[in-house]
Amino acid sequence: MCGIAGTYRWPAGGQLTDRLTEILAHRGPDGSGRYRHEAGDGEVHLGHRRLSIIDLSPTGAQPMVAGGLAITYNGELYNAPQLRRELADAGVVFRGTSDTEVLLEAWRRWGVDCLPRLRGMFAFAVFDERTGELTLARDQLGIKPLFLVRRGDGLVFSSELKALAAGLGDSLHVDDAAMVASLLYYWVPDGRCAYREAEKLPPGSWLTIRPDGRTERGVYWSLREVAEQAAHDPAPDLAWIVEESTRAHLLADVPVATFLSGGLDSSYLTALAARHRPGISAYTIGFRAEDARFEAMPDDLRYARLVAARYGVDLHEIEIAPDVLDLLGTMTYHLDEPIGDPAAINTYLICTAAREAGVKVMLSGMGADELFAGYRKHFANLLALRYQKVPAVLRRPIGTVVDRLPVATARRGYRSVRFAKRFLSFAGLDEETAFRRSYTMYDRAELLDLVSPDLASTVDDVLTEHADTYHDTALTDHVNRMCLADARLFLPGLNLAYTDRSSMAASTEVRVPFVDVDVVRAAFALSGRDKIAGRQGKAALKKAALGVLPREVVYRPKGLFSAPLRAWMSRDLAPLVDEVVHDGLLVRNGILRREALARLVEQDASGAQDRAKHLWHVLTLEHWYRGATAPANTLSA
Repeated sequence: MCGIAGTYRWPAGGQLTDRLTEILAHRGPDGSGRYRHEAGDGEVHLGHRRLSIIDLSPTGAQPMVAGGLAITYNGELYNAPQLRRELADAGVVFRGTSDTEVLLEAWRRWGVDCLPRLRGMFAFAVFDERTGELTLARDQLGIKPLFLVRRGDGLVFSSELKALAAGLGDSLHVDDAAMVASLLYYWVPDGRCAYREAEKLPPGSWLTIRPDGRTERGVYWSLREVAEQAAHDPAPDLAWIVEESTRAHLLADVPVATFLSGGLDSSYLTALAARHRPGISAYTIGFRAEDARFEAMPDDLRYARLVAARYGVDLHEIEIAPDVLDLLGTMTYHLDEPIGDPAAINTYLICTAAREAGVKVMLSGMGADELFAGYRKHFANLLALRYQKVPAVLRRPIGTVVDRLPVATARRGYRSVRFAKRFLSFAGLDEETAFRRSYTMYDRAELLDLVSPDLASTVDDVLTEHADTYHDTALTDHVNRMCLADARLFLPGLNLAYTDRSSMAASTEVRVPFVDVDVVRAAFALSGRDKIAGRQGKAALKKAALGVLPREVVYRPKGLFSAPLRAWMSRDLAPLVDEVVHDGLLVRNGILRREALARLVEQDASGAQDRAKHLWHVLTLEHWYRGATAPANTLSA
């Protein structure tokens, strides 16, 4: 896992590449490298920051140059041993044992046709000295990021947007539509970027730029097509596929540990990892007791301890009373775009503790909820279809009663009431609209009330741009349509994005065995009935896990990889909330309306509605916006 950057026919490209690479130092503290070559009447520069995971010797250093090809690469190839054998049989002689060299030789032999062969997570740039072409590529599911800016015949790219923002300064401008999208989703979807001039290379795609300025783009892997094809596959041996993926993801020349929240996904991976690496370490996190009680958070620690004891795992418990104000600024900087999920804090703190103990690689259960229908919203949307069959004369009084119930008192919160209010906000809508509303922060009226009237047309654009994500598929299974939409939008745009940025902020690589091409295909070979059975989500995954985990863990109440936001809002962050509402830059610049923000605060403080997540995201957006609009080159952690 590393940081990559570079320029192609860009003015002062060498100086800019050095600047970008320097800003990415946290992604690769073990080494750095540079490459320069003439490209027609311009130059190409590649930069690299190395986090040594496989082949720790100098033969794994980057940018790697051999036989007229140069590559700067961020990622891990879990099928590198198999590809190495195939290439060696074809006559390739390898100098070292790194997967970078395997990728370089695969590119030499197959070009872009090597991309569907790759199993792993990656973003890379490869330059061909003979043709003068630079190609960028990103992994199938968007696990690793790659940002770029085009200008004339030139291009600049980086693993992180913050590097481009600092390096290009005032030439980048905040995209209002991305800000609105961030308010709606609490992240910026992959089809947008926080700066108008920048873009994200889409998952499963590549881009080639030539010396004459022409570009060519291609898609080598489509999640939608894979899901539609898999729907006709025979039932998979899910237990074997998940174990094989977990084993492959343990490939490393350095210590590997796991996240162990005590939930199904992390417990399953930890138990499987312990089979192949006995005594493996795991990390779990807990918050202040009074905060956890106020938030009504489940006791995940008990289950984490049970799993650790059963499988001989060396469990490290991190109990924190964080300086939330400092963490808010730190995380906003590292997340690149305004992302309002506090789970990023958990990832950062766990990875920081693991790194201090000498661990460079962590396994995470990320992705299982999206692929196997594990979120409450999946069951809630099925329940909504049944709820709509209840006569309206009975539904109206239910809504009236629930609306009057408080989500919290001065001493504690009520999760069941929060869930009921959330459910009723979309339960009466049509299937597609209800699903989108189940994971967005506001409906149209609320969003229009929150932002400047000048952004009204932008609100409508943002609300409609992802509607086809649910409709443009041949899948007819309601549950799998939800899973596909999540895997295309929610997974890369939010969960994989914050996992990458928050882990790399601590110079730690996080691997996600569930977000694997073989696991994904197996997931969509299952029917919706296999995924949600009765009130049980992730039914097929739970059945597979029973071969490893005790029933007590498999069928425990769903945990929360989150943070006690309501407690933080009422204590640690109350002064900052007041400042942002009354004198924040978003309010002063007319982007958000002071009166609407004040209503959110009042609703949350009174316990009438749960607005903690909304307010937390407003704080992250405010912090991000301050940095994005600050004078050039002042961006810092």
